[in-house]
Amino acid sequence: MARRKKSKKQSELWQTTLFFVSTIAVIGCLIIYLWVYTEIDESLLAIEIQNSTVIAKKATDQLGMVVAHPETLSIELNAGMLNTL
Repeated sequence: MARRKKSKKQSELWQTTLFFVSTIAVIGCLIIYLWVYTEIDESLLAIEIQNSTVIAKKATDQLGMVVAHPETLSIELNAGMLNTL
């Protein structure tokens, strides 16, 4: 029985195809990983917002707490102080 020798062209075609398929597979896996990571991150953010809303509702309803409004600060300077700056 005579064995046929693989030609160089067949070998290169096989290696090129394998490289192409593995590259596509890696890119696909990275896209799926980023998609899953984003979904998990959005879910955790939604849960945190929901928890903070529940805590704020309990604080206002049960404990009678109110939301603190930001303070406005105004500074008055005399003309004499401005000249020294």
